[in-house]
Amino acid sequence: MKTLPVCYALIALLVAGSLSQAAEPLRGSRPNIVLVITDDQGYGPVGRHGHPWIKTPNLDSLYDKSVRFTRFLVAPTCAPTRSALMTGRHPMRNGVTHTILERERMTLEATTLPQVLKSAGYTTGIFGKWHLGDEEPYQPHRRGFDEALIHGAGGIGQAYRCSCADAPGNKYFNPTLRYNGSFVRTKGYCTNLFFTGALGWINRVRAGDAPFFAYISTNAPHGPFIAPPSNTKRFTDLGFDKRTAGFYGMIENIDENVGRLLEHLEKWKLLENTVVIFMSDNGMTGGGSGRLGRSLGKSPAGKPMLPFNAGMKGLKGSTDEGGVRVPFFVRWDGRIKPGVDHDRIAAHIDLFPTLAALAGAKLPANQVEGRSLLPLIEGGKAQWTDRYLYTHKGRWPTGAEPNKYQWRGFAVRNQRFRLVDNKALFDMLADPGQKTNVIEKHPDVVKAMRASYDVWWKKTRPMMVNETAPMSPTRPFHVLHAKQLKAGGIPLWKSPKL
Repeated sequence: MKTLPVCYALIALLVAGSLSQAAEPLRGSRPNIVLVITDDQGYGPVGRHGHPWIKTPNLDSLYDKSVRFTRFLVAPTCAPTRSALMTGRHPMRNGVTHTILERERMTLEATTLPQVLKSAGYTTGIFGKWHLGDEEPYQPHRRGFDEALIHGAGGIGQAYRCSCADAPGNKYFNPTLRYNGSFVRTKGYCTNLFFTGALGWINRVRAGDAPFFAYISTNAPHGPFIAPPSNTKRFTDLGFDKRTAGFYGMIENIDENVGRLLEHLEKWKLLENTVVIFMSDNGMTGGGSGRLGRSLGKSPAGKPMLPFNAGMKGLKGSTDEGGVRVPFFVRWDGRIKPGVDHDRIAAHIDLFPTLAALAGAKLPANQVEGRSLLPLIEGGKAQWTDRYLYTHKGRWPTGAEPNKYQWRGFAVRNQRFRLVDNKALFDMLADPGQKTNVIEKHPDVVKAMRASYDVWWKKTRPMMVNETAPMSPTRPFHVLHAKQLKAGGIPLWKSPKL
């Protein structure tokens, strides 16, 4: 038998080693995890998704280096999606049936994602939007996060006649934020501050033995649509109205910060041991992006510029595909093959079991409904049976009986079909833009979807624990802010040096 020359033998060993490393299972590998989630961006406003005006070179680069889930589905609005990420189950089963009026509070009975990751030895941090309860027991520093730099309510400056309210008088520039339970004054633009806070924390903890979970949750591009002038000028020069320029400018600012994040992860040599995930919380807003079919302004050539939503029907708040489909990019250099698209339906409820599997953490009993996406991420011939995903807009009037709204504002989705209310069925494979109602052609499909949804609803209704909650007579962030002012003032947050 002939033997290989030493150089060829060495090459063969190296190749075999690299292949075995690539094939090494991801479950229990305990990487660092960085999850970036934007607010109201939706699927369309990403360069690689064909958007005609915005420039997102860093998101495009992340897209190129990631596995992409092209049918990733979330809730029609923000707090519901965030509760699903934190628990692995449907938002309404967390008590989250609205975004305000005490119905945004995630049940205290749930075990949260950071708590599960901490059980596997992780250190955890949140930077930006929480929106799952502003009363103290519901706050993130009480629910598994070691580090928390957040605003209140569902957005900076928001305040409602309930507990859901941000620090008084807050603006997108120089906001007062809550840092590990105390208020701090800041200098700068909100999105820049949240990424800076996350990077400073990562820089502190990266030398330790524990892997980290950084949850960077921007309030941008949620309205009001305010971005740094350097990000809006290009759009106003193109002829866009002020609101749209603000919306698109906020996204380009997010892109700059994603670039800054990736640059530092590379500089710190963390990319080979860090999973980076990018997503949005619901479909594209109809505010700064305009209503579909209506002009956003006129180009220098005098032609109307229409909103772009990747050909989908529906915007934020809708149970159509455009209201719930978002980007979902997963990057891990050297461990996940980039440039792969998965068109199997996946959802917000799947993130929790996916990250828990990566961490080697045990799932809480009888809570998680989603599936780990690792079999798809790892490639190969993963067994992936079809399933139904359920959507409901919620947001019925306070005090109303939810059962009266069971058959209004809902959708059921499987790989091929989307049933919207009791009125329309769409073949999403043949008709992704939902232009042709085929409900009369598939009565058996409609019957099965309705029956499954009815079973799901009857189990879900008792878990809507906030429906009879009284409105809080106080706004906790306002009360705590006033108390801290009286006790000694609001200190300036020390922006970390990177």
